[in-house]
Order: sequence, then C-alpha cells, then structure tokens
Amino acid sequence: MTKTLVVKYVPRGERSNTRKILEEFKSRVKNSTIEELDLTKDVPDLFLSDNLMAYISRDYLGQSLPPEQKSLLTKMDKMTEQVKSADMVVLAYPMFNFSMPAAVKAWFDSIMLKGHTWDAKDGSYAGLMQGKKALTIVSSGGAYSTGPMKAWEHALSLSNAEFQFMGFSEVKGVLAEAMNRDEDTKASNFAKAIKDIHAIAHDWYG
Repeated sequence: MTKTLVVKYVPRGERSNTRKILEEFKSRVKNSTIEELDLTKDVPDLFLSDNLMAYISRDYLGQSLPPEQKSLLTKMDKMTEQVKSADMVVLAYPMFNFSMPAAVKAWFDSIMLKGHTWDAKDGSYAGLMQGKKALTIVSSGGAYSTGPMKAWEHALSLSNAEFQFMGFSEVKGVLAEAMNRDEDTKASNFAKAIKDIHAIAHDWYG
C-alpha cells in the first residue's frame, strides 16, 4: 500500500477550480492511503531570525541544539517528515499574482531542509527524494502557456523546480488556465485539466 500526501491551499473552498480538480484526482486514487495537509489551517512557519539560526546551527554546522532551539523547528520537521514518508505528493493551489501563494512558498521553505530532502557535497547539490512522485495542480485566471504573458508564469514552473531540486523521480504539473476568460475557453481548459489528471492518476494508481 502506497501513501499519497495531499497538500492544499484552497481558501475559496467549494468555489475553487483548484479544489474541483484536486477532488477529481483524489477520486481516482487506488490502493493508497491519503494524508491531507490544509495550509489554510496548518500554516507553515516562516524563516525568521531565531528559527533560521537554529536551522543553520543544526543542519549546516552539525551542532546539537538546546530544547528551546529544537522547538523552533518542530513544525518544519513535522512537515518534512510528512513528505519523506509519502510515495506521492500532490500539491494544489491557485496562482496568486503570477506565482504561488505565500503559504505554499513557506511550505516549500519548511521542507527543503539540508540533509533531509536535499544535500550538498563537494560544491554540488543532490536531491534525496528519489523514487517519489510529485504532482502540482494550479488554476489561474489568466492564460500563460502561450502569448505575451508566458514569461509571467512563476507558479507551476517554480513548484516543478522545487520538486526537481529535491530529487523527485517524477514531477508532473497541470495548469488550468484562463479560468476568468469567456465560458467556452474556461470550459475547454477545465476539461483539459481534468483529462490530464485522469491520465496521471491512471499512470500512478492503475
């Protein structure tokens, strides 16, 4: 039995196109336990001065931390362990201002810990998440796959880069774009996103 970790940031709830696509994907999951992390309710910690120094001291300098410093990394360590224990990671969120919402970026910062999901040796980087699969589902109001706004897409592309850096063996992405355009365009792009996630679910779960 595999494990699928679903990480979501869908503050619009039932109205969210991202949520609708994610729920359709979840309905196709077979023979895998699903663990969910809702970033609107369990908000990741930001790196601030105290926990950043604790992270550097522990994971870069190899120092043992006193209890009060260890506690500063508790939530980051928990979220990192969720990723490490999963076979598939499915991340879903809407595009905000051409990129990912702040809570999603904070989640990536929380789990991209040196010596845990990636490492560095002899001047080169190595991802530690080999054998795992990652899927990012993003919806956007505008269109970014072609045309003058193509260079403005920093949501799905950044997510893919983060997973690739951590060494995930398979990184997939689905962008349901132009959700604020005319109804025909929206319906066509939404249908394509559903078709794409059905294909990925079939490939991953049969």
